[in-house]
Order: sequence, then C-alpha cells, then structure tokens
Amino acid sequence: MAMGQFTNKQTAVDWYAAWARVRERLRRELGDPVFDAWIRPLTLDSAEKDELRIGAAKPFVRNWVSNHYVTRIERAFQAESAEPASLSIVVSNTPPTVAAGVSKEPVRLEQQPAAPVSYLPRTDGVEEAGAPKGLWTRVLHTQQTFDSFIAGTATEFGHGAARAFAEGKGSDIPLLYIHGGFGYGKTHLLNAAALEFRKRGKRVLFLRAEDFMRHFLGALYRKDTLAFKEELRSADVLIIDDLQHICRSTATASEFLYTVNAFADLRRRVVIAADRAPAAMEGLGADIKSRMTGGLMIQLEKPDRDTRLAILKSRATEFTRLRPEVVLPDCVLERIADIDDASPREMIAVLTKLATYADITKKPVTPEMAEEAVGLRSAPGAKTSIEDIQRKTAEFYKLDVKDFYSPQRARRVARPRQVAMYLARKLTTRSLPEIGRRFGGRDHTTVLHACRRIEALCSEDPLFKQEVDFLSQMLSKRM
Repeated sequence: MAMGQFTNKQTAVDWYAAWARVRERLRRELGDPVFDAWIRPLTLDSAEKDELRIGAAKPFVRNWVSNHYVTRIERAFQAESAEPASLSIVVSNTPPTVAAGVSKEPVRLEQQPAAPVSYLPRTDGVEEAGAPKGLWTRVLHTQQTFDSFIAGTATEFGHGAARAFAEGKGSDIPLLYIHGGFGYGKTHLLNAAALEFRKRGKRVLFLRAEDFMRHFLGALYRKDTLAFKEELRSADVLIIDDLQHICRSTATASEFLYTVNAFADLRRRVVIAADRAPAAMEGLGADIKSRMTGGLMIQLEKPDRDTRLAILKSRATEFTRLRPEVVLPDCVLERIADIDDASPREMIAVLTKLATYADITKKPVTPEMAEEAVGLRSAPGAKTSIEDIQRKTAEFYKLDVKDFYSPQRARRVARPRQVAMYLARKLTTRSLPEIGRRFGGRDHTTVLHACRRIEALCSEDPLFKQEVDFLSQMLSKRM
C-alpha cells in the first residue's frame, strides 16, 4: 500500500512513520541486543484499514515475536498515540532484495530488508556515545565486592581462593572453576573478581554461558566467526557464568574449549561458575572436563545457620539505612534463617518481601506479621528440600543423583526423574521454573508435564501409586 493513501483523511495515521517511532521506542526499552535480534528484522508489510501486518523473515521469528513481544509492540503503538484496529505478525511475502547500486534516496527504517536472526551489531550508522558494543554489555554491580561477601565455614575457602586469584596470586594457575547450588554466591564472587581485575587495569569480559552461545551461533549464522573470536580474545580476563547451559550445543562447547585453550596459551585468566562439577555435566566432552579440572576448582557449600543469619542481618541493616522507619528485629531474621532448605538468595527474597510489606503498610515487623506476609513455617527445618527429594528418589530407584541432571531419556532414568519433580512440586513451595532449574536447567513446561504424568500413572497403576506414596511419606518424615 502506498504511503500517501491516508493523506486525504483528516484522522488517518501514517502507520509507516508510527512504526519507525515504535521501533525506536522498543530499541530503548529492550536494549540493542534484543532489539537487533528480534525487532530490527521485522518490516511493516501492510496497513490496510488500520489493520497492521508486521512481517518476519522466517516462521521461527514470527512465532517467537508473537509469543514474546507482540504485547510490547502493541503498547508501544499506544504510547505513540497510534492504536491499530488489529496487529498480526506474519511471515513476510516479500523476499529481501539487494539493489544493484546505492540509492541516493533516504531509506525508511521499515523498508530495510529483514536481517537474519542473530545478535547483530548496529548497522544504521548511529552510535550512542559510550554505549556498550557486541559482547561488552555486562554492567557490574558495584556493591557485590569481596568485602561485601559474607563468608562462613562452607564458603570461606571459595571466597579466599577467588580473591587471591583476582589479586594475581598463583599466576601459574590460568583457570578458576567455582561450582555450587543456586543462590550460594557464585555470581557474587564472579562480579567481585571482575571488579578486582578491572581495578588492576585488566580488560574483563563477563558473559553468561547463554550470551556466549547466542553470540557464537549468531556469528556462525553470519559466517563471521573470526570477528567473534577476535572480540573474545581482546579481553585480558574471561568470566563465564552458568557454564551448564553451554552443554546444550556441541558446536558452542567446542568453541568454548578453543577459547579457554587460547587464553591459557596467551597466559590470560579465565573464571567459570556452574551449578555442578565438570564431571557431573553429561553434555561436556572429556576434553573440556579435563581442561576445567586442570585449574583451581572450588565448591561453595550451603551456608550454615550462623552464616545465613549474618547475611540477613547485613541486608536488614542496609534496608534500614535506606528506609529508617523500617526496622527488622532479630527474632524475625532468626525465623527466616531457620528455613533450612532456603538458599541465601531465597532468604533475601523473603526478607525483601517483609521489608517492602512493612514499608507499604507502615506496620512494625513482628513474627506474627511474618507469618501473615510470607507464610513462614513455625517449625524450624520442617521443610523438605529438593536435594533431599533427589537423593532419596535416586536411592529408591538405584540411580545416581547426577542422572536427574542429565539429558538421558531412557525410561529407567526419565520415570524416576518425573517422580522426583512431582514430589518437589508436592512437598516444597518451589515454583515450576525453580524446580526445572534444579533438574539440569529444564523448562517449567517439562516439570508440569512430569507432574501430570505421575498423577495419571498413580490413578492407573495402584502399585506405582504405592511407590510414590511411600517416597512421599518417607520424605515428609525426613527419614
């Protein structure tokens, strides 16, 4: 449809101009990496009768945008005072073309050919001063330092080793590998190490494993892996968080190994964190496991009660400093510290909820209010943890706990894993995504399917139901 078609109507909207403004708004809201991956490739295909058809280059892109960003797009149009009668994401019928020459006419943003799906750098010639580019987008938390990390018996060695490594001690060790449960402080130590390295003049690249994987696959798609490698190797220190997610892609795992070997050859430092030891990662090859275990490997154990209480007191002091009218008494902090299966991250979430509740309602924080606000259990240590469930279920079915993290789909592993997920949903207060993360980073829909499958089997097979009920009773009694 020609752009001038609406010009004879007083109330007509120039949808192409509105689309350009919407794209710019979404770029600011989502950030360049997400915008470049999913929004930039979209085109406004048509706007007949105020019914917008936004085109995507491929069905996968269309489905992803429809599921994740269509609401954001609609809100952006509303924010620009342009409300279409309908908005749909379609596969574009017009294939992108390459002009024989360079046109002197200015090209509208929406008329640019759709880009391939990857984390592309900006190509519109507009660069924001000081904006992070490519891989260098991580913003460090200035408060997460080694000094602010509260170390106890279970984390003291890990804290000291990470600090010494970042300060340059043991320069003959090229790699530090930190592993431990969710919320035990791995990311805090990585952030603290990055701050220490930067203070010492080092160029630090801090990535999540998923970021590494996305950028590498994008470069592979564009056939531009050389630029990706050069950007990685421009760092003095490489820090990778959540390594377990690299296991999903063989090509990415191989590239990661090449990168680590290159840093070792250049006598540069690598710091890695994961939720388990290399030996427990089924998706990693023997060569990568050997490289990981060849460095300094430390494990963060679950903090004891005294450490958990010290962490809570530190956070409570900080909250009271910012909001003096909110006082969190020690008796309430002790109640939170008594949640035996909670990680420090989960306890801080409880504390934040309580403090926010008190700040909004202007009520004093009391143990009774804690019961009302967050439903704390009165009996310390009465809750069953996901680790307990995994351990007991594995013992019952003669498996190793690491089988629950693995990608194996054999029935002898898959069915007990489903039972453990079902019991985790039944006996704990953990959310579906959290349970999925504890079972090797699985999606919440996998956990929901497991729960429904076990419920169906229990109704169909009395003997199987007896097994599940026995496990449930055994775990409820904390045997």
